[in-house]
Amino acid sequence: MAAMREPLPATIRITGYKSHAKEILHCLKEKYFKEIQNLEIDGQMIEAPQPLSWYPDEQAWHTNMSRKIIRKSPLLEKFHQFLVSETESGNISRQEAVSMIPPLLLKIEPQHKILDMCAAPGSKTAQLIEMLHADMEVPFPEGFVIANDVDNKRCYLLVHQAKRLNSPCIMVVNHDASCLPTLQIDRDGKKDILFYDRILCDVPCSGDGTMRKNIDVWKKWTTNNSLHLHGLQLRIAVRGIEQLAVGGRLVYSTCSLNPIEDEAVIAALLEKSEGALELADCSADLPGLKWMPGVTSWKLMTKEGQWYSDWSEVPTSRHTQIRPTMFPPKDPEKLVSMHLDRCMRILPHHQNTGGFFVAVLEKKAPMPWNIRHPKLRKDASSSLAALADGSPGAVTPADTPRLPLSAAGEEEEGGAEAKTEEEGPKGTASAAPETAARADGVCGPPPTKKMRLFGYKEDPFVFLTEDDPIFTSIQTFYNLSPDFPKLNVLTRTHEGKKRNLYMVSKELRNVLLNNSERLKVINTGVKVWSRNSEGEQFGCAFRLAQEGIYTLQPYIRSRIITVGVEDVKVLLTQENPFLSKLQDSAHLQAKKIGMGSIVLKYNPNPDNPAEPQCAIQLCGWRGKTSIRAFVPCNERFHYLRMLGVEVFRDKQGAGQKRMDAEKAGKEEADDEEGGGEEEGAPEKEAEPDFENGDKNESSEPKTSS
Repeated sequence: MAAMREPLPATIRITGYKSHAKEILHCLKEKYFKEIQNLEIDGQMIEAPQPLSWYPDEQAWHTNMSRKIIRKSPLLEKFHQFLVSETESGNISRQEAVSMIPPLLLKIEPQHKILDMCAAPGSKTAQLIEMLHADMEVPFPEGFVIANDVDNKRCYLLVHQAKRLNSPCIMVVNHDASCLPTLQIDRDGKKDILFYDRILCDVPCSGDGTMRKNIDVWKKWTTNNSLHLHGLQLRIAVRGIEQLAVGGRLVYSTCSLNPIEDEAVIAALLEKSEGALELADCSADLPGLKWMPGVTSWKLMTKEGQWYSDWSEVPTSRHTQIRPTMFPPKDPEKLVSMHLDRCMRILPHHQNTGGFFVAVLEKKAPMPWNIRHPKLRKDASSSLAALADGSPGAVTPADTPRLPLSAAGEEEEGGAEAKTEEEGPKGTASAAPETAARADGVCGPPPTKKMRLFGYKEDPFVFLTEDDPIFTSIQTFYNLSPDFPKLNVLTRTHEGKKRNLYMVSKELRNVLLNNSERLKVINTGVKVWSRNSEGEQFGCAFRLAQEGIYTLQPYIRSRIITVGVEDVKVLLTQENPFLSKLQDSAHLQAKKIGMGSIVLKYNPNPDNPAEPQCAIQLCGWRGKTSIRAFVPCNERFHYLRMLGVEVFRDKQGAGQKRMDAEKAGKEEADDEEGGGEEEGAPEKEAEPDFENGDKNESSEPKTSS
């Protein structure tokens, strides 16, 4: 309780799937951590951040500072701006330490099909995506992540989190997790049921483990919270187990320490499974993590303070509120065989974190009711509804009243203070779902944008065909390799000009095309091209989009300029530099390329460890006499930090330096070109303040349309 009363320390996680994770770690260690240690703020001595001992490769760190101190203290302004900027560009996640545990215990591999059942706001989902992209040399891993949430508005927060990682292997859907539809996929021309290799079941809970960050829990907590949520948690977990492949792994977690929501749910699952499930022993999986074993006995208390040790003691009048599955099993042998001690309870004082519960279940055989009722496996509707007649192993609707999935207790957003948006953020292939008649090759609702009971109706997902005329100019202009997966390209409109083109992985395309009537898709795909009508005169109406450059670049065989460290600095600190500003090698390459969209690629030099040791790819535009990078502000800051450029300076001095630089640049332009506008380039973007660093919003350049 003493630990609960202390503010929760801030923790950060470096996103592990990008090859620049090591560069960010180096930047943190050598610069920001050294600057903040030994500061004294409000009488508190700031200690140097320490890596979480149990998180691999020093990719997660904890401090002795609360989020409030980091946000409010002038002495930590640079560190705070760094966190906000890197979070927005997807390189850092400000995530609670215990929240990082479930994805690690899933043991994800790039080929795994993954379901995140209650995903918003998306910190754990981001971890799943990172693990899927462990090898950045593979643009399309075989696996994918389907992230679900019941709350339509929270789904857009989920989209915002996932979009930072720019993965073609993520799909956001909007369903009640307790009755998620059974999906079908096409296997060699035959329909097959989709079973997931890994499922994250981080259910809604009473949230008593979050008291250090959610002060309201102290005032609002009652024993009734757990009694109301137990049935919903069990239904969600059962639905997850049904969709898990044999040999697969499901992680069940809550940010509650109440056994009614924790061990009681696991015990009920194990009992219903009749041996098909087994609790995995994870004691050696996260060396350094302190935890206590799951409990094997507990009592239940009502709001009025009455205690019950067994179902037989519960009066009939309470049977709708209190259920038999809330109590520990009576049979001692059965209790021992369940190995509830393999559940993990992380208490706040163990390592200065929030409270958390996690259990790992492995599926050894199909669930007994799936065997007894084989027809259910072909039914797209939830088998729970069909089993409500009391079939063995069924969870009946009478277990507890249903509650919305957006109940209190889910973690806060793991990143900067983003707002929940009713509409998806611009630049993502997002749409709120409504089932409707669809044409062949189309997934999603008709394009009418109108608020409905269950969310917005927006544009559909339309896959292009291999012979679509749009590919003709793109193929020629960028010299796409023969193995470029044209069928994975989708757009958001049936009629008129296509504004943006997105890409999804082969397996997600399979899911979309075979489940258009049963799946409510909010978002999928990563943007790879944007229409730029000015580009038509140079041979292609579509310019490259920075979001999808790491996905698309392996297929591009022309219009690539290899640049060095000094070139990257020039491109990211000057708005529209002349070609002559580039080093000789890059200058020579640029002169040989015609006007239009280009790729600017930096390859690391192993012989010079002082330079960044990871590949950098930027979208750019080759103008008549100049060249420019099309990179959002926060990503510019990120790359410049990696190159050792200081982007946060004293505001007054920085302003004067910037004005002097702009004046000098204008004079040079007047001398060389007469100060004229660049021909054939898209509209100019706002130049980010590289010395000041006070702009956190994205400044992706606008394009003529």
